[in-house]
Amino acid sequence: MKEALEFVSHGFQQFLTYTAFLNITWGHIIMLAIGIIFIYLAIAKEYEPMLLIPIGFGILVGNVPFLQGANLQIGIYESGSVLNYLYFGVIKGIYPPLIFLGIGAMTDFSTLLSNPRLILIGAAAQIGIFGAYIFALALGFDLAEAASIGIIGGADGPTAIFLSSKLAPHLVGAIAVSAYSYMALVPVIQPPIMRLLTNDKERRIKMKPPRAVSKLEKILFPIIGLLLTTFITPSALPLLGMLFFGNILKESGVTKRLSDTASKPLIDIVTILIGLTVGASTQATTFLTPKSIGIFTLGAVSFTIATFGGVLFVKLINLFLREGSKINPLIGNAGVSAVPDSARVSQMVGLSYDPKNHLLMHAMAPNVAGVIGSAVAAGILLSFFM
Repeated sequence: MKEALEFVSHGFQQFLTYTAFLNITWGHIIMLAIGIIFIYLAIAKEYEPMLLIPIGFGILVGNVPFLQGANLQIGIYESGSVLNYLYFGVIKGIYPPLIFLGIGAMTDFSTLLSNPRLILIGAAAQIGIFGAYIFALALGFDLAEAASIGIIGGADGPTAIFLSSKLAPHLVGAIAVSAYSYMALVPVIQPPIMRLLTNDKERRIKMKPPRAVSKLEKILFPIIGLLLTTFITPSALPLLGMLFFGNILKESGVTKRLSDTASKPLIDIVTILIGLTVGASTQATTFLTPKSIGIFTLGAVSFTIATFGGVLFVKLINLFLREGSKINPLIGNAGVSAVPDSARVSQMVGLSYDPKNHLLMHAMAPNVAGVIGSAVAAGILLSFFM
């Protein structure tokens, strides 16, 4: 009887050592709270729910504490676990090109083709990448880490994952969560900056309606765009190749099934996998470090610099444009590649000053240019630091 009781007691004690209650730390509690906040923002505030719900729930999954060293094969960093296999697509840069394929298949480049000068705004907004790179170096990150952190300024989660998986795989989780977090917070971060940098007259500038773009132009664009951009920076081929491939599937008019698959089921599946695994990678025992906190801070800095760069660049080129041809600087924020949220912010802020001034179509031009620009910037950084 005594031996039986001892056996039961020992078994119960061993069971307790495997429960989350005895393995939880303050780090886990902090990360669980962050995951719940992400889910709240997605549902209550509708901040990028397609991103924040998978990431937020992934944070919860990744921060259920378990006994370290027990070889349970459940943690995302444990070899042989299901999450580890799914995370392979992140750390090897497989998921980002698939995301770009879907983006290309659902993006209409007509507004960019109708007013090509707006592509310069997308290029100007990439200053956030190089600004954050300089700040990261100043904080002690090495060259490759600083380049990976800087790409957050492009407000492009897939590009951030792609670059960091090549240059700083140990920082992929922190960089990805930071990039997607700031993408979701576009409606909060950008409007105050846009109002700060513009006056009432500038906010009411009315732009000429975009011209009609022919089908031939739409078909030629992904071919010419691919060759021009990848000849400049071949390192960006995995991203830009898939982006333009997805777009020609859409614009050719003869591959509707492929286009629909890329723009709907495929991108949805990859978004689920990338969001869940990136969220789970915030496992407190590995993720919660001073470097991660520094990356979050630099992410905010880079995003702010990018927004400043886009708006101020429009104000600069307006100095050389005659009346009637000026660009509304409220679309400068859309130079970051958070498609289509930053373009929607341009529309929202513009309508708040003039209910008849619709900027969405104009803002989509620098917005999609920002997607291309961030990929080109990533390719340039990859060429320098690989």
